[in-house]
Amino acid sequence: MQRNRYFSTCILVLLCFNPRQLYAANTWSYHQENDRLNNQTYSVTVSPLPRRDLYDELKLEVICRDNALQVAIDADSLIASQGSKFELEYQIDKQAPVLIQMRTFPDSKRRGYTNDEAKRLIDAILTGQEAIFIRVKTMIREVLSGSIPLQDAAKPVQQILSDCGMSATSQADNAAVYRLTDFEREFNQLTSTQQQQVLDQLKKIIKEVK
Repeated sequence: MQRNRYFSTCILVLLCFNPRQLYAANTWSYHQENDRLNNQTYSVTVSPLPRRDLYDELKLEVICRDNALQVAIDADSLIASQGSKFELEYQIDKQAPVLIQMRTFPDSKRRGYTNDEAKRLIDAILTGQEAIFIRVKTMIREVLSGSIPLQDAAKPVQQILSDCGMSATSQADNAAVYRLTDFEREFNQLTSTQQQQVLDQLKKIIKEVK
């Protein structure tokens, strides 16, 4: 009887075990997983966890699925309701902080992702030497934060790019690209009068382009 209980307990532990917890323990790691919904393999690189005595439990996942890039964040605390937008700010080493929008997965309040900003964020990670510092604004107005070391990030992250048939964008080329998210961030920092002036100018430019 005791032996049967022992085996039952072992099976339960194995069923509940998440292998990513092991991969994310100490260093950036690359591995492949199987998507049970469509029976397709995809690749993922998982970051180490920040120091638990200093920060919240956060980890990044850099993913190539169906030849498309995605960056996901996994937290041990509530971020937002399922399928909801939230703000994430990241800072590479001592560079200027960058604010982006992410969205929680439809079935989770603790995991979020971005597709639109994935390549930009990956390129930023590859420029880092020390750490990426992350701040996440949650649904209860608290802030989750974590500093993730970048020492071992380059090789597994570049493998994700290779799986998706891409290569890293140089820092100079990346800085030269002005994105819609850059415009929105800077536009929101203007006064209402300045915003109207910008909109008037944009209206003229759009008419000229047409």
